[in-house]
Amino acid sequence: MKKETKLKIVEYFKGVELVEEYEPYFCRVEDAITIVILGTFCGLRNLKQIQEWASHEKVEKKLREEYEISHVPCYYWLTCLLRLLEPRSMNDCFSRWVMSLLPPGKEGYTISLDGKTVRSTASMERYEDPLHIVSAQISELGLTLGQEAVEGKSNEIPTVQRLLKMLRIKGCVVVADAMHCQKETAAAIINQGGDYLLSVKGNQPDLKNDIEDYVQDQRLRATMKTAKTTEKNRGRIENRTAYVATDIDWMNKEDWTHLRCIGAINTNFIAKSSTSNEWHYYISSKPLTADALLKHARAEWSVETMHWLLDVHFDEDSCRVQDENVQKVLNIIRKVVLNYFRLFRDKTHSSRPFSSLMLDCLIDPSSISNILALEN
Repeated sequence: MKKETKLKIVEYFKGVELVEEYEPYFCRVEDAITIVILGTFCGLRNLKQIQEWASHEKVEKKLREEYEISHVPCYYWLTCLLRLLEPRSMNDCFSRWVMSLLPPGKEGYTISLDGKTVRSTASMERYEDPLHIVSAQISELGLTLGQEAVEGKSNEIPTVQRLLKMLRIKGCVVVADAMHCQKETAAAIINQGGDYLLSVKGNQPDLKNDIEDYVQDQRLRATMKTAKTTEKNRGRIENRTAYVATDIDWMNKEDWTHLRCIGAINTNFIAKSSTSNEWHYYISSKPLTADALLKHARAEWSVETMHWLLDVHFDEDSCRVQDENVQKVLNIIRKVVLNYFRLFRDKTHSSRPFSSLMLDCLIDPSSISNILALEN
């Protein structure tokens, strides 16, 4: 009897579309995906390292016995197999897998949106513009929900709007920086059943001026709901005070779908030798409390943390793969592994860094099985 794969995610990836027909004489496409995911678990940073690891006698035996992979392809053929995968279809499969991990009926998450450029592609002749990938992150869980790739940061705004149409965000609050404070983006979020919290800056000058004039009027600010947090980190004290107003009938809201709330956060930094003070302004389709504004606005940094992890642990900015499809597929696979590690740490209440977990997997492949066993 054929054993079930121990990688649940690969069961989802079996439905991925291919850019051309392929007959798996020696190695199935899902075998190539499994090999790359397992190698990435071990902290291996490129396909060359992963292929050499998978070709080791002991690893080959494990792949054969536990994952029914009878043949490890050479580096060239491994790259060819990944090139066959259609990235947008793979992203759909990825998103369905992540949704299957969430508690049933649970809503109210914060979805953080932001883009990241794969910097190595800026110097490659095959890329007219550097490859830029926009990601959606479930901030409270630290799980990447989906991504959409585009050539060039200048196209990030329509890319976010396309990504939103692919995601299940009903009941969630979508947060994004000022670049995405766009009427079309706000409408796209509402149409998908979510709410928006968007940072307002100079790209929407009339809106920013209206909110700023209101908040900076001390008499009006005294009527707003407030909340405050204080944090001390690395010798610096950060005081954050939120102000929220839901009585905004004075505003011209017609162009902003379901606009129900404006807010501001004043951040005061106190260090040994200096102090600084900043104001940030927001609009939201949800009538937020001041505490909720602090929570959701802070959650926007979740996706930035994920981008940092991609570079620190996988050296993504140095990835020299020439094929765009393979670059996109590798980005998805890295996020698969980060999601697995996040689930493992949450369920085991572990505080060990990802780098230590990766070293465990490299030294003892059974550690991978321990992580996968907690998926369900």
